[in-house]
Amino acid sequence: MADRNVGATEKEMNLTGHLSELRNRLIVTAVFFLVFFIVGFIFVKDIYWFFVDDVDFKLTVISPAEIIWLHFTMAGLVAVVGIIPILALQVWLFIKPGLTPNERKASLAYIPAVFLLFIAGLVFGYYMFIQLILPFLLSLNDGMFNEMFTTEKYFRFLFRITLPFAVLFEIPIIAMFLTTLGILTPEFMRKNRKYAYLVLIIIGTIVTPPDFILQIVVALPLIFLYEISIYLSAIVYQRKQRKHKEFMETEDF
Repeated sequence: MADRNVGATEKEMNLTGHLSELRNRLIVTAVFFLVFFIVGFIFVKDIYWFFVDDVDFKLTVISPAEIIWLHFTMAGLVAVVGIIPILALQVWLFIKPGLTPNERKASLAYIPAVFLLFIAGLVFGYYMFIQLILPFLLSLNDGMFNEMFTTEKYFRFLFRITLPFAVLFEIPIIAMFLTTLGILTPEFMRKNRKYAYLVLIIIGTIVTPPDFILQIVVALPLIFLYEISIYLSAIVYQRKQRKHKEFMETEDF
């Protein structure tokens, strides 16, 4: 009976320790988010002109609230982008005790990759918006309307298109990481390829105007990303299997 009580106490202490560590990781992430947010707030004007320089029309504000919204949105964008590697590092540090030395070494390289792929997704989404989606939508006007875009409406539409790409570009890293942990296998991804394609096509349809060509142009890179994810997952899986085999042979010896 006493042993049971000791075991329950140890489990409670372990759970309390994990929750305490998780809280500390979240606090560190929140502090960095606030720092990046302040930096973004300071440079709102520069960020705004960076985006506006790529369009040949003027944006309008119709209320003071839009000016406040713009400042908080631009600062929030900087904070989200800046916090990605910090958040990835905190997650890695939290799960680090449960990883083997090889898994720690392999997964540590994912942190800069997460950040770079997020940036690549933003750049790709922004390029698609400026070069394809926005010109297509403006071509539908054909002199019928007087074009006037409010700042809030324009940036809401811009971020609705670009941010999903930033998240979707993380698919290869997520696949490799889950494969490293043994949660995902390349065979599972191959078997469910058609469902993944369907989801990616639906996402491409949602973030693009109702034009078949544009939807295909957007969906194809996402499908290509999924195929790359399968390939990278297979590499990680094979390495993991090889190391496991070598370990078992050593144990038998």
